[in-house]
Amino acid sequence: MGSGASIVGLGMTELGRVYGRSPRRFAADAVRLAVADAGLDLTDLDGLLVSHGLGGSPGIELADTLGLRDLRLLSQMNSFGATAGAMVSYAAMSVLSGAATTVACVFADAPLKPKQSAGSAYHRDAPEWYGFGGMTAALGFRSVNAFYALAAQRHMARYGTTSEQLGAIAVSTRQWAARNPLAQMREPITLADHQDSRWVAEPLHLLDCCLVSNGAIAVVVSRADRAGDLAQPPVHLWGWGQGHPGHRKERGSEFGLSTGAATSGPVAMKMAGITPADVDVAELYDCYTYTVLVSLEDYGFCGKGEGGAFAASGALGPGGALPTNTGGGQLSAYYMWGMTPLSEAVIQARGQGGERQAGKNDVILVSGNGGILDHHSTLIVSPHRKGA
Repeated sequence: MGSGASIVGLGMTELGRVYGRSPRRFAADAVRLAVADAGLDLTDLDGLLVSHGLGGSPGIELADTLGLRDLRLLSQMNSFGATAGAMVSYAAMSVLSGAATTVACVFADAPLKPKQSAGSAYHRDAPEWYGFGGMTAALGFRSVNAFYALAAQRHMARYGTTSEQLGAIAVSTRQWAARNPLAQMREPITLADHQDSRWVAEPLHLLDCCLVSNGAIAVVVSRADRAGDLAQPPVHLWGWGQGHPGHRKERGSEFGLSTGAATSGPVAMKMAGITPADVDVAELYDCYTYTVLVSLEDYGFCGKGEGGAFAASGALGPGGALPTNTGGGQLSAYYMWGMTPLSEAVIQARGQGGERQAGKNDVILVSGNGGILDHHSTLIVSPHRKGA
């Protein structure tokens, strides 16, 4: 089976408007499901990586909840939506180096509350603002939506990208979600529906923005030479990379025009020994339609400024040249940070996508985007061991 690292287990709790469980309980359930999916026992785990958001001291508390003892690797990580890819890369390096043998990586969240709107799920009391940050807050920049709207507007101003082109991404993503029984939103939408949906922060409509979901997803990473003895087909990790551009949100910067995908993509592809032309399926972080568009450009699937036309061509949807976000992504399926694209990549690599299974799945690219374009992670995965 080779000496690389592989994802050998996937655990997904119920996702969406699921109530009555804390993030830690969701996380524990997802780890148990991932371990069982691999045909392992909890006692086989000697590593646990926990994404930020469980409160308290999440690593040690989750380990205690699961009854894990004598772990060789335990850490909480936070690169926001890029965390899943970063966790998997660290898990891979750990099992390849011998620092650990079997590592679970988990993200969980439970922001939705009964009888409350999704829009209120991430509401926080406003902090005290100082200096330049205080000026932007006074001008209305008090939410992530506003800053992503600024990024999208900058791309539009520079390259002529249109709202209709962003809408094409929302439509193609919903086409995939209609084939996914786990998706929260499965009703078809049209470009007209996108254009008629209310503004959230211009130029972003409601249908440009991701869902809010409760639940958890976990994966288990181990060495590929062990994977052949386990319950599921291994998903081999060919390459990984990170990018943290540090663009300032001010005149003269590249904020909104390029992302960390421009750094993490080439690193991961070089490690994997591939080019963008070799990628069969793309699972891209889609907190907004805009992030899909700019990531397509930065990964080299099309030229800079050509992402809108590429999306409008139908390339991303069923039957398209680059099947993208085949489970419905965060726009239509479920919002589990970087675990959304990663979980779908595992399903596609295993050939378990059912009606949404891509016709070719030899090379799958997975992206994660964190903060306000502050962090990026890239994974290249395959059902085949590298070099086979």
